[in-house]
Amino acid sequence: MKILAIESSCDETAASVVEDGKIIHSNIVASQIEEHKKFGGVVPELASRRHSENILDVVRCSLDEAGCTLEDIDAFAVTYAPGLIGALLVGVSFAKGLAMATGKPLIPTHHIAGHIAANYLGSADSDMPLKPPYLCLVASGGHSHHCFIRTASF
Repeated sequence: MKILAIESSCDETAASVVEDGKIIHSNIVASQIEEHKKFGGVVPELASRRHSENILDVVRCSLDEAGCTLEDIDAFAVTYAPGLIGALLVGVSFAKGLAMATGKPLIPTHHIAGHIAANYLGSADSDMPLKPPYLCLVASGGHSHHCFIRTASF
């Protein structure tokens, strides 16, 4: 199963094609760091506008790098929370449009759960793949968490 995942919770517009939850075919990121530096932090309205400008090209590049078309994608995943509301709306609206246009499923993804689940990608081919239970530290932007993961329920 190939999933096109979209992330726009703060100051980066990102899209990735992942197969079977393990194989990363593409990972395209458009960063806004340089633009926000002069303000000393992320400006939410500016971030939202840049996501609107970047999302189409980022998704196209992700599909191209993966050698896929929308027809090859089985579902769309998108970050829905937490994050900057305007920035999230850009990604969610775009992903909803793709899902509606293609008749394929939309998978809402919690930002923090996504950070935790990303560890499975890194351990998939190792001699010791990650398996619950484990303790996880998530340090992301304005939120940090210590999470005890009992089961893989992502």
